[in-house]
Amino acid sequence: MATTTTTTPPQAPSYPNQVTGMYILARALRLLGIDAMYGLVGIPVTDFAYLVQEEGIRFVGFRHEQQAGMAAATHGYLTRTPGVLLTVSSLGFLNGLTATANATVNCYPMIQISGSSEREPIDLNQGNYEALDQLSIAKPLVKAAYRVNRPEDIPTALVRAYRSAISGRPGGVYLDITTPCLGAVMDKAEADKLFFTPVDMCPSMPPAPEAVDRAMELIAGAKKPVILIGKGAAYACVEGQLKELVEKTGIPYLPMSMAKGVLPDGGPLSALSCRSTVMSQADVVVLAGARLNWLLSRGHGKWSPDTKFVQLDIAPEEIDCNRPIAAPVIGDLTSILNAMIERLPDYKMSMDPQWVPSLQAETKTKAVKFAERLDAAKSASPMNHWTALGAIKPVMDANPDVILVNEGANTLDDTRDTLEMTMPRHRIDCATWAIMGMGMGSAIGAAVATGKSVVAIEGDSAFGFSGMDFSTICRFKLPVTVVIFNNGGIYNGIGVNLSNNGDPAPTTLDVNARYDKLGEAFGAKSYYVTTPEELSAALTEAIASKAPAMIDVQLAADSGKESGHIGYLNPESLQHITV
Repeated sequence: MATTTTTTPPQAPSYPNQVTGMYILARALRLLGIDAMYGLVGIPVTDFAYLVQEEGIRFVGFRHEQQAGMAAATHGYLTRTPGVLLTVSSLGFLNGLTATANATVNCYPMIQISGSSEREPIDLNQGNYEALDQLSIAKPLVKAAYRVNRPEDIPTALVRAYRSAISGRPGGVYLDITTPCLGAVMDKAEADKLFFTPVDMCPSMPPAPEAVDRAMELIAGAKKPVILIGKGAAYACVEGQLKELVEKTGIPYLPMSMAKGVLPDGGPLSALSCRSTVMSQADVVVLAGARLNWLLSRGHGKWSPDTKFVQLDIAPEEIDCNRPIAAPVIGDLTSILNAMIERLPDYKMSMDPQWVPSLQAETKTKAVKFAERLDAAKSASPMNHWTALGAIKPVMDANPDVILVNEGANTLDDTRDTLEMTMPRHRIDCATWAIMGMGMGSAIGAAVATGKSVVAIEGDSAFGFSGMDFSTICRFKLPVTVVIFNNGGIYNGIGVNLSNNGDPAPTTLDVNARYDKLGEAFGAKSYYVTTPEELSAALTEAIASKAPAMIDVQLAADSGKESGHIGYLNPESLQHITV
């Protein structure tokens, strides 16, 4: 007669002499210095979240795993230690994986820990509860991925994940912890022997001296050099070294979006307003923690074909990715910049004496025109993006230590152009992939990681991706103010349905929506504003309160331009749409 094998349920541990894999995992996290975890509980990780809190780790529970992941990624970026995301299995894992993949692309250190079903039914495709081969799905999307089947392996797996997340080029790491591993029982005395203190988790990587010399020779001989600062420089906390290099050489600098504030946007050598000029005229460009990806036209487009690049990067595979790099310098950014500064006395700069004055003159001219634009928008009724930003700018200028989170279409672009940053790591946006839906998660992660006040300036469409997690801001009483620019649509609220069937256009939302009511629903101080004076007063009060707040900014439906049209596809139809 055939026999049927059944899985014997694990016996409950006899406390305090016995512990579970969940305890080992929670204890290992705390011993590595993890002080916060973001996630959403359910089978099989609910009990683990309680143990995390018992270990003194702050558990921030969300409404959606993607936002918890965005918070963990932001935490990692701001602290240079892995932000930790906890999810359930199957779809919870997939929701979180979006953020972990985004962290990997953006070089944010992060660890996603997901519970998973027992292996045997998954491997035989027998239809188990939330059965999904999570490890196989995660591997191509993250920097590293590991599965843990035995509680004895948890401390080693966690240390490996931590090292992978922060060393070299940082990124997202996935840890798959099976349900039998989480529930396994061990004697506490034996479990305690598993823990160890890892050494030198993120070693420095000094550059080769000959690479530094090659770069310095190219820089010293340049007539129109510029230092292009990327968010990698912000992450590396090298603002001191960059300041010294700029001051000693007189080379102007151009920051990427999330590098704004590494050196002051309004500094005398800032070429922030001269991007097109730099791209077309610079003969030597030093890429400091920046990549020649699509955000820089992959080194083509407006760039001069004669421009030579010096790339300071920790990843050798990034070199020659899009343009030949004349002087690659491989190593960690701190070591590279220190070596370059040390060699400065050996070189004499050949910079064209008119290069910096020409950029300064262009900056001054554009600043006047931009001020005129903001001034002209003051009287717009209903407000447009520039009206609202003109009211926000002096408030943010008066609060330079407030962290700015920013996403949207026009809301992102116009805010980036309007608000100057004076401090590093105080601007967080949708970064390399330009994805929408990071707003509430990043705002929460920034507030938890730093304890600082946060202002999130959101387009109404972008806010819709993550808006329910405003409730998380309120539950944890975080000093976050969410400002929603409501123009009633994706880009704007005046799209036209070409079929005339009565449905909204693909870009149309609701210009009459009252987002402030959502804030009221969760107990936050909420404002509905229709004038720049009301907006200025509301934002000033909200920041000062250091409490959750929501500001619904009513814009005109035609505020904002659409960027989604590919005109040659259907010009006869599209010509009727106002953009």
